[in-house]
Amino acid sequence: MRLVYLSPVPWASFAQRPHRFVEWFHARVGGEVLWIDPYPTRLPELADFGRAKAEGGCAMKTAAKGNTPAWLTVLHPRSLPIEPLPGSSVLNRLLWNDVLRAVEAFVGQCQCLLGIGKPSELALQTLARHPSIPSLYDAMDNFPAFYRGLSRLAMEGRERKVAAQVSRISVSSTVLAGRFAAYRSKLVFAHNACSSEALPPVEAARKESERPVLGYVGTIGHWFDWPSVFNLAEANPSLCIRLIGPAYVTPSGRLPRNIELLPACDHATAMRSMQKFSVGLIPFKRTNLTASVDPIKYYEYRAMGLPVLSTRFGEMALREGHAGVFFADKCSDLAAVAESAMAYECVIGEIEEFRAANSWKARFDASDILRFVVQGR
Repeated sequence: MRLVYLSPVPWASFAQRPHRFVEWFHARVGGEVLWIDPYPTRLPELADFGRAKAEGGCAMKTAAKGNTPAWLTVLHPRSLPIEPLPGSSVLNRLLWNDVLRAVEAFVGQCQCLLGIGKPSELALQTLARHPSIPSLYDAMDNFPAFYRGLSRLAMEGRERKVAAQVSRISVSSTVLAGRFAAYRSKLVFAHNACSSEALPPVEAARKESERPVLGYVGTIGHWFDWPSVFNLAEANPSLCIRLIGPAYVTPSGRLPRNIELLPACDHATAMRSMQKFSVGLIPFKRTNLTASVDPIKYYEYRAMGLPVLSTRFGEMALREGHAGVFFADKCSDLAAVAESAMAYECVIGEIEEFRAANSWKARFDASDILRFVVQGR
């Protein structure tokens, strides 16, 4: 069996759920994968023009073999950033001919699965051209919540069409399951997970640092709760709050002296930094977007033996009482909460058990996706 996967993120980006899904698929059934990178599915904003210039165009190309495994081919569709507008699919269809022909050639040779990682007109056209192929929509986010105005309305419409047409819908959070409750008969629940095999050995997961560190590794975007972090810093002046990652949104005022803002780094460096954390932070706002989020950071922190100090958002809000999980609420005594989190001790056996239960392999194997993929149902 082969897999055509229209991804919500580029193959060249930091490995996320889509990357782990296609890797799992290949490991389980041995099939080749045709990965189709995303293209703009909303109207452009001013910030996009500088980004497009830096990327040097959007012509379709096959990624260099040296950058991908031998079993995977990556395509980059050309497109005009007009998808939310009426009639845009007709214009972009002329630019997608090469992609559509590549898909047709790929699926024509053997049994195939069609995976949709993000609703788009290209996804809908691919579904329409291959109605007999088993298909899966993996809803890893509330995609309309990323957009505004006409772009949001258009994405909501595309998502409804995709959900109605695919054979199965996989969701990563409880809120997403509720959004697709009308399709309960074809719904599959698979939480996020972590790449246990890429983590340091369990006995070396934690290292002592010179001072207690409350740490965060990841993108700092509009969902990042800066006021919560400032409150935490003010309540714990003797603790170091270390934030590592690209900061697209920064506070207007000066950072408190005990907050360190460090640039993005590669995965290996991030893992070494996390080894020196005392507590892993997940300070996200409560919004329509984060309500659907099951943060991979939770799994990475716990698989490193770290306690987690989080705001109450998305799937994290449902982890009240889970081992190693603590909440930073507005009305909480943040000094006491931080002290409780730092006092939590995770034994080696607990880390091993968590890693085994929350690897991507375990997650996808345990879901109904395995039966669907192998049996083509």
